[in-house]
Amino acid sequence: MVHILYIEDEKDIGKWVTQNLKEKGYQVKWMQSGEGIDQYISTVDIVILDVMLPGLDGFSIGKRIKRENKDLPILMLSARTAVEDKLEGLSFADDYLTKPFHPDELAARIEVLLRRFNKNDNILQLQHLTIHTKDLQIVNQETGEEIQLTGKQYYLFQYFLRHLNQILTKEQLYEGVWGEPYIEGDKTLMVHIRYLREKIEKDPANPTIIETIRGIGYRVKK
Repeated sequence: MVHILYIEDEKDIGKWVTQNLKEKGYQVKWMQSGEGIDQYISTVDIVILDVMLPGLDGFSIGKRIKRENKDLPILMLSARTAVEDKLEGLSFADDYLTKPFHPDELAARIEVLLRRFNKNDNILQLQHLTIHTKDLQIVNQETGEEIQLTGKQYYLFQYFLRHLNQILTKEQLYEGVWGEPYIEGDKTLMVHIRYLREKIEKDPANPTIIETIRGIGYRVKK
């Protein structure tokens, strides 16, 4: 699981971003200032940092973090859109995203940084599948063929892998992947799971990777 240190003093934004990131499967430590962050730096995979903070500003905190941890990616998240602010941020940080932003864009930028720094390059074996979780490359070990996922199949399987061994409700899956509330009776999720099973299961009619938990939802078990 990817661990994020998120530093943001505005409570409404902090709660919103933290909730969205957790729904996408990240482990998030949210702090409202740079005070006390040293105890967490060695345990996280990426830092998301606001510029305007009480005490030391985000630029000062970010420069210190990068100086001492050059292989730890930093994403600046700020309402300051002036070119000079972006240039200062990018002089040490690895990306700079301005507010307002869509949570899917934030998640996409996080994944790009994790790939660039190889923070998420684990190999997972699921029955006949070998999965390189950094870029979600899936290889069928019995045939040697790579399985290509498209669009929502990719994000759906990625969400399952971030929640291995957990029973996920339809509501959790739909909100985590589509970013919208699930409407009872909507067949979209079911259709995408069927297509996903057709690609990754030995016998899609009797799936053993994506299990149906009757009356609750689904689970991918390692």
